[in-house]
Amino acid sequence: MTEEQTRQATPRPDGGRVVAGRYTILGELGRGGMGVVWRGHDQVIGRQVAIKELRLPDGAEEAVFSGRVLREVRTAGRLNDPAIVTVFDVVAEDGATFIVMELVEAPTLGDLVRRHGPLPPQQVAAIGQQVLSALRTAHAAGIVHRDVKPGNIMAGANGRVKLTDFGIATAIDDPRLTASGTIVGSPAFMAPERLAGHEALPASDLWSLGAALFLAAEGVMAFERPTTAATLHAIITEVPYLTRVQGPLASAIMGLLVSKPEGRISYDQAGHLLGIAAQNTPPGGITSAVHPASAPTQFAAAPARRSRRGWWAAAGALAGVVLLAGGFLAGQWWAADPGDPAMLPTMTYGQGGDLQFEPNRAYSCFNGRLQTGYSLGADNEVSCDKSHELEVYDETDSLGQGGSGHSDAAFVAYPGAEPLRRYAEAFCSMSFHSGTVAETARPGLDYRALVPSQAAWEQPPERSYEDPVRSVHCLVSKKGGGQLTEAVTHKVR
Repeated sequence: MTEEQTRQATPRPDGGRVVAGRYTILGELGRGGMGVVWRGHDQVIGRQVAIKELRLPDGAEEAVFSGRVLREVRTAGRLNDPAIVTVFDVVAEDGATFIVMELVEAPTLGDLVRRHGPLPPQQVAAIGQQVLSALRTAHAAGIVHRDVKPGNIMAGANGRVKLTDFGIATAIDDPRLTASGTIVGSPAFMAPERLAGHEALPASDLWSLGAALFLAAEGVMAFERPTTAATLHAIITEVPYLTRVQGPLASAIMGLLVSKPEGRISYDQAGHLLGIAAQNTPPGGITSAVHPASAPTQFAAAPARRSRRGWWAAAGALAGVVLLAGGFLAGQWWAADPGDPAMLPTMTYGQGGDLQFEPNRAYSCFNGRLQTGYSLGADNEVSCDKSHELEVYDETDSLGQGGSGHSDAAFVAYPGAEPLRRYAEAFCSMSFHSGTVAETARPGLDYRALVPSQAAWEQPPERSYEDPVRSVHCLVSKKGGGQLTEAVTHKVR
């Protein structure tokens, strides 16, 4: 909330109401499901503060509620990070619980998107970096936020971001305080494992951050549907896709939104991707400037997505859908960073291609070179546990593969060398930076994509039950050449 908007929204003082004999209530800043936020004045320090007055949940015991809030919020109040709103005091008085905290004069991320639509990619990445730092600090202290959402992310005009309400959702999410079946948190930003009844994990906060950044980047919520039941169903069963951003930012958002907690990217992986995305900062730094193209008055819901069958399967499926629709647009929703120094030029394989390439299975290892006229096959394959020069760390079926039901796709026209290259580099870049390759090994590696040549793509299978040649393969090698002494891929062979 800007200072001007705050002045317009703040009513006159309510007769000098004082909390704990110290904090004077000056006026209302806002209200929500958990209570009212007041502007206040600390008479001892002589500064203005924000005072959150929490409502007692229906049917809750006052002593239990106050005790739990005091314990949880005081614990969270010890967190020290530039992106965490500082808690100064917690007071239980006259049947109410008050949290006295740092006053931040800034709109929420939700306000920004509601007023102006999608934010510039660099700003989204910068916001993500700061919230990620706050979550890392909290999780290191054993605190899970449980309600990361745009309404709790405040984005100032100076580029500073603050995450608020640490400890509050934890305090309220107690069977003694909530009615049976009540959801504590915002359904559209609640991780799938929490909807399944599991305890909130640090990874659950990361998923919620991904959902918030999706809104910031797209201007719509990834999973919100007309009813709460439909929203929860979408979170569990559907995979969203991005249309406005690409490269590392898209990889970070989609990596955070992986359905299974164990499959989500880590703090370091997300931070690396967001850092790359934020590098192209406009002169003067990140501000609250936004795209002026659209200014929705309320959040829109993203259209229905395809069913979730795992992140990697979904990536290939979405690419196939785009191809079948007649336009290879993968580069418009996630694409490789053109300045990534680890990415080598893409090569083609098969008839008329740069080289011949015949892996026996995914995640193979070879001794050989990726150069024009070379052939990589069974004769070059070695155990990945032994020294090797090349390692296939991932692959995807760009279209028309995967067993039964592929016959129609076999007749899809070759999409063109440039679109196929963009798609392959996008996939290999995402996989390389999102945890498929061991993080400790990554700085010493180069990677590249292999795609089928046009002739290989268009050549029909010799047998009706065989798949057409449509696979994209991602390979790593040691920077400057040489042998890899052990496997660097986090995959079960």
